[in-house]
Amino acid sequence: MIRIFAYPIKVDESCIDVMGHTNNKVYLRWMEEAALAHSGAVGWPTEKYFEKGGAFITKQHWVQYIRPTFLGEELTMYTWCAEMAERSALRRFQLMRNGKTCMKAATDWAFIDTHTGRAIPVFPEVREIFPEVPSNDPELLGLKIHIHEFSRENL
Repeated sequence: MIRIFAYPIKVDESCIDVMGHTNNKVYLRWMEEAALAHSGAVGWPTEKYFEKGGAFITKQHWVQYIRPTFLGEELTMYTWCAEMAERSALRRFQLMRNGKTCMKAATDWAFIDTHTGRAIPVFPEVREIFPEVPSNDPELLGLKIHIHEFSRENL
């Protein structure tokens, strides 16, 4: 089981905007890629969700940009499940370069029936592969990840 997933990123030319750094929309793409890679790494690739008839869709994103990133840099996007509710999940992200945080973010995902688009309970087998990782988890602290407490209640 991979509780905290490390997704490697290399900033290429397609990521850079007119200001010479990574465009903000690219961070959202990286977040989605990291979440999908984490799910695939624990045995639930995108295809499996559709085979079973349920999938996560984005309800909200929260992003805090701390340091810009630039062409050619090698980054790591860490991601984990912070909360698992009956029909949704809160996933956190932290983008790091050489041990320094560049971005912190969270995505609130709804779990839906892929045929009707309506919210349904998260499958038990999906709950099992994504245990909740609290913000004071020793593994997070060991990675020097300190969480800004994005949550549904304090925005």
